[in-house]
Amino acid sequence: MNAVHPPTKLRISVDRYQKMVATGVLTSADRVELIEGEIVEMAPIGTGHAKITGRLLKRFFHGVQESAIVRAANPVDLGQYSETEPDILLLRPQAAEYGQAHSDAQDVLLLIEVSDTSLAYDQGIKRDLYARNGVREYWVVDVAGERAIVYRRPANGAYSSVREFGRGGKIAPETFPAIEIAVSDLFD
Repeated sequence: MNAVHPPTKLRISVDRYQKMVATGVLTSADRVELIEGEIVEMAPIGTGHAKITGRLLKRFFHGVQESAIVRAANPVDLGQYSETEPDILLLRPQAAEYGQAHSDAQDVLLLIEVSDTSLAYDQGIKRDLYARNGVREYWVVDVAGERAIVYRRPANGAYSSVREFGRGGKIAPETFPAIEIAVSDLFD
């Protein structure tokens, strides 16, 4: 009797994914990231997304100075099968500035996704991935809803603190409370 073996998906490891980038199989023109072993295409960046990302980056560059490393669209390794490219990262400062390897969840002080067309994804699969891997603070900036959702304190695979801030609210990273940002400033 022949055994039945239905087709299954091949999970790509971070190591294999990075080799695909290093050898040119994937290039910077491929707007993709690795989520749970699957290569996922990212949405194009719209004008609202670009404006908000730029405004946040400017605030963080001026606010943190040498106290953290500010990165835009840089990879974060999250275990064996995930490497995301969030819009903004605040990372713990290191002498080598992550020259030998990508940052991981333990390096992240704040991770931000600016959500133009991917809100459900950023508040679902990605949020859960970040919480499971211990990213201590995660913001989703909802372009269409003109709001920011702030997730903090990951525990048991979920965030124990979730707060939403609309146009009248102000947000600040827990690590840098002096960098207070009026939500309305992101959208005006």
